[in-house]
Amino acid sequence: MTILCVRFQLPPAREAALPGLLGLLEDFTPVVQALPPDAALADLRGAERYFGRDAVELASVIRVRALAHHGVDCAIGAGPGPMLARVALGEARPGVTCAVPEDAVTEFLADKPVAALPGVGAATARTLCEYGLDTLGLVAAAPLSTLQRLIGAKAGRELREKASGIDRGRVVPDGVSRSLATERPFTRDELDPDRHRRALLSAAEELGARLRALDKVCRTLTLTVRYADRSSTTRSRTLKEPTAHSAALTRAAYGMYEVLGLQRARVRALALRAEGLDPAEQASYQLTFDPLDEKARRIEEVADRARAKFGPHAVMPGSLAA
Repeated sequence: MTILCVRFQLPPAREAALPGLLGLLEDFTPVVQALPPDAALADLRGAERYFGRDAVELASVIRVRALAHHGVDCAIGAGPGPMLARVALGEARPGVTCAVPEDAVTEFLADKPVAALPGVGAATARTLCEYGLDTLGLVAAAPLSTLQRLIGAKAGRELREKASGIDRGRVVPDGVSRSLATERPFTRDELDPDRHRRALLSAAEELGARLRALDKVCRTLTLTVRYADRSSTTRSRTLKEPTAHSAALTRAAYGMYEVLGLQRARVRALALRAEGLDPAEQASYQLTFDPLDEKARRIEEVADRARAKFGPHAVMPGSLAA
């Protein structure tokens, strides 16, 4: 068992704490892949040799450190590969590591529902169940031609392999940098749309500054609105072009907010996540001759230099709005 799938028990308002928690995993291995909003994969093959402990023992150390340094418990699944670790996580509980021994993979998967496999959606599971293939053991024993007829040639072959315990996946390192998140909780349940918009403006400016500091641009922006009854609404928007421009991020955030039509909703927190990050030097931009846009970009450059020299709070949130 060399792969861990760790789910941190983060309260809804602490989603943006994930990057810091992933740094804890990187103390053990550089091969860490984020699974936002609250999970990650870690390949511990090198760590097992270096520390002289197996993955389950290292999982216990990770759990203790998460509690001691961040006050966050975690559920952990361990297995020979990423897919098996993710399936094991489904049976893990906070404080408990569910491990899949390499010599017992088939037995572990046999009685699991087909929907337990990552990547098997509701439609595929429903189709398989209609033909009596409702467990992974039955799928593994089914003729390949039957599966391919039901869900397609490639999908049928991959599903049969996974149901048989063949895990060809790998942990893709540097997943931490694929997204950045920030949130704006309110001190009380907030009904005022103007306060909602000011919070979004502040969050978008922070994301823009962080992206520019990392020389990154994002392709997708996701808005999560959390309500007083603990429910939430999430919307995502693919941007017209990859950007780290705060004004563009603000416009996208406002657009998603307006579409929700919240009116008198009691909002507890607003969160923005920039996803699909790429190096800024590799991004292409549409030329613009808008003097206001050029002015905003120059102001951003000045503000970024002020932050670099005097700290992140040198520019007050919302002060770049024009």
